Amino acid sequence: MNKISFFLITLSFFIISGITQAQDKERVGMNQVFSQQGGFYNYGEKDKVNIEVSIWGYVKYPGKYIIPQGSTLVDLVSYAGGPVVDAKLENIRLFRPKNDTLNITKDEMMVFDYNDVFWGEKVVQNYKRNISLKPNDIIVFPGEPRMFFKDNLSIVVSVASVLLSLAILVISITRKN
Repeated sequence: MNKISFFLITLSFFIISGITQAQDKERVGMNQVFSQQGGFYNYGEKDKVNIEVSIWGYVKYPGKYIIPQGSTLVDLVSYAGGPVVDAKLENIRLFRPKNDTLNITKDEMMVFDYNDVFWGEKVVQNYKRNISLKPNDIIVFPGEPRMFFKDNLSIVVSVASVLLSLAILVISITRKN
């Protein structure tokens, strides 16, 4: 195979893959539900109005989402795979930026507590728990890594093994003298 043939084959491969990627970006709907490229997910529906929202923090799939207008906070959390173990469910924040076209005159911050849904015996009634999302809303799931028993045990065993090794070293050095 000469260099010209190799060049033409490589060039045609890049052209075909570029066309395929461009076609993938144009499709909307159920055929392209999981269009993830760098934290971008498209759940939009072809014949409906779609909005862009973001979800950050301790969820399984954080990123920017295109979802149908009228989707709720719970819908977006479901699309994002739900909260991870380290999420703090009592402090979920929704930031709604100022938007003149939607008559939102100032930036808004709302805080939600979903902890009672998962752990409480009685769910507290809160009519604002599952609000409809607006364009450019940002949902933040704060959290921090938690230490479980196995993590603590691993640290203790590591420290104990280092101390035991040092003790054996000291004993073997003092016995040789």
